[in-house]
Amino acid sequence: MSDPNFTIRQITFDCHDPSKLAKFWSAATGCEIAADYGDFVMVDSTPALGFQRVEEPTPGKNRMHVDVGGAERETLVERLKGLGAAELDTHEAPGLVWTIMQDPEGNEFCVGSPKA
Repeated sequence: MSDPNFTIRQITFDCHDPSKLAKFWSAATGCEIAADYGDFVMVDSTPALGFQRVEEPTPGKNRMHVDVGGAERETLVERLKGLGAAELDTHEAPGLVWTIMQDPEGNEFCVGSPKA
């Protein structure tokens, strides 16, 4: 049972260019940009996505990532590549297949779907 006092409302990405990254994720999710404060931009998804300008990018692999999915994983991967994402690798486990990708600033995320 979920705790009604605890809700994940937003996931925030540190980035170099908040506007550019928000435009990518807005197009990827089909959700509108809700607010643009220059150094902080929000996409009106569920949960919301925030993009904040930082001077120094976090070195190495990000420690947390977003998992997304859709009915047709391969089609979604190709659409995201067309928006500027990079495809890194594809993995399979019993009942699941997922593709590791990077957004235009190198943040990793996974596109998964149940394995037929």
